[in-house]
Amino acid sequence: MASGAERIQVRAGVLDVTLERSGSRDGRPVVLLHGFPYDARCYDEVARLLAAEGADVVVPYLRGYGETRFTQASTPRSGQQAALAHDLLALIDVLGLESPLVAGYDWGGRAACVVSALWPRRVGGLVTATGYNIQDIAASSTPRRPELERRLWYQYYLHGERGVRGLAAYRSEFARQLWREWSPTWGFSETAFAASARSFDNPDFVDVVVHSYRHRYGLVAGDPAYEPTEAALALQPPITVPTVVLDGEHDTVQPPKPRAAYEPHFPALVAHRVLNAGHNAPQEAPADFARAITDLWAAL
Repeated sequence: MASGAERIQVRAGVLDVTLERSGSRDGRPVVLLHGFPYDARCYDEVARLLAAEGADVVVPYLRGYGETRFTQASTPRSGQQAALAHDLLALIDVLGLESPLVAGYDWGGRAACVVSALWPRRVGGLVTATGYNIQDIAASSTPRRPELERRLWYQYYLHGERGVRGLAAYRSEFARQLWREWSPTWGFSETAFAASARSFDNPDFVDVVVHSYRHRYGLVAGDPAYEPTEAALALQPPITVPTVVLDGEHDTVQPPKPRAAYEPHFPALVAHRVLNAGHNAPQEAPADFARAITDLWAAL
């Protein structure tokens, strides 16, 4: 946990969200959102740097991670993009955050992108690693070149029941394999990995993850509560809030693209930067990730 951070739990929507909050409650609010298969530990240094700048830093554990829990047994354990976005909206509401900057990568970047696209007045700006993270589910059945498809083996593995049993039995090994593949230049320690791996013991982790990687291909239905949001996302809306896009130079899942590839999605693109990092940009390049956030708020 970042130095000086307070760990708290709040009721937000369908979740009791565990989060870590640091910095000044009177400062610029910033919400930092982790991806799969990582957790809040990826933001320890980023949070410390932002808190030192006077920000009000909030780092939640997403649904299915850490000590975050569903409030009702009957709530579908959905991992769809709309669910993650509504979780973020509920958290912003319950904490009373006014126009926070939202930043994330992977699943967290998806939540931040969806909220920024559909509810732009609720956020002050966006920092997104790997760019436009809103899924185009209608196009997901179109095959891609084999060298691209092989990167997604873990997704296809989870489409079958053998993969579900494999994830349940080997949560840590599954995550460690992806950390190594996605960030080949990052020499993370076993201590650092173990600090995040305990979050995968969440009782809903497997169900939420499996649903995420099936829903994005249209293989399973989503939570009916989020149907209107998914319909809006199917239109692939632009993100009009001021945005900084970050790419990891060594990211093997989503390699860097030129700025021109992002401009159609981000009419208010402030900057595009390529970091010396793989997929887990905030933990691999925390100073650069934090600087992207402080540069964005300075530009607003």
